[in-house]
Amino acid sequence: MSKRKKKFKRSKVKIKKEIKVKPENLSFLENAKSYYIKEYKKLLLIPIVLFIISAIILSVNYSMTGDIINRDVSLKGGITITINSDVQIETEILQTYIEESSPGSSVNVRVSQSYGKQTGIIIEASDIEDDLLISLVEDKIGKLNKDHYSVETMGSSLGSSFFKEMFVTLLFAFIAMGIVFFYYFRSLTATMAALISAFFDIFITLGIITLLGVKLTSGGIASFLMLISYSIDTSILLSTKLLKKTHGTTEEAIFGAMKTGLTMSAAGIAATGISFLLTNNEALRQIMLILVIGLVIDLITTWIENVALLRIYLEKKNGKTN
Repeated sequence: MSKRKKKFKRSKVKIKKEIKVKPENLSFLENAKSYYIKEYKKLLLIPIVLFIISAIILSVNYSMTGDIINRDVSLKGGITITINSDVQIETEILQTYIEESSPGSSVNVRVSQSYGKQTGIIIEASDIEDDLLISLVEDKIGKLNKDHYSVETMGSSLGSSFFKEMFVTLLFAFIAMGIVFFYYFRSLTATMAALISAFFDIFITLGIITLLGVKLTSGGIASFLMLISYSIDTSILLSTKLLKKTHGTTEEAIFGAMKTGLTMSAAGIAATGISFLLTNNEALRQIMLILVIGLVIDLITTWIENVALLRIYLEKKNGKTN
């Protein structure tokens, strides 16, 4: 009887062990981690699909407007009228009226606020004369007092020149980051993986803000410089853990880097998201919006795309890792 009991106990232990290793009995998080590690090449489809969708959005925008992205007066050239008034107006009605009265013009009307109260009206327009614009505005809101409004004019050539200079600055930032990355890691593949990840982050973010109808300002360009820097930071964190690890498995290195990286990203998204919700300054809101979108996309481009590229590189270099 004792031998039978022992056999029965052993069989129960075996059954328990078998149950533990069955995938269907794992938690959702464990299944997700297992899929993330095993199917990293399939997950590469996510950033690739997002990139293709963004390319389609930007192409459609170019065919409709002649510009790949929507630019405001500071980058395109035009007129900005700032009216100090607390008179409530329907911005959409005023914008539609100006556009219909001046075919071919691009107009954006918004209200400036401070502590939730209206302090003024901002009208940005391109391809229209300033006298005509003022006249059309007065048709809707009444005679303007010269002491209560200001007019700023940005030439189209100056705006385009400024946009080109900002684009060159972005390109230079990419090259500089690549040089620093290569100098530290001495790996062309790792450097290219980091730069591709940063490029995908910028490109997909551009596609999203274009889809949302955001008109890019000079401040918005500056936010893309911040995104490049942040994307490279997370890539350095990941590459350091993977390429310079002295012990442990590749999976352990990835999750170790991810723990720190996700904490950084969560803090950044929370800070920029709160700033976007609380501020009334339109220029600052655009910067925060771009940063929130870019930081979310960076989660995909770094922890899916960059991880996959580095793992493929390491497998080819050292053989299959455990």
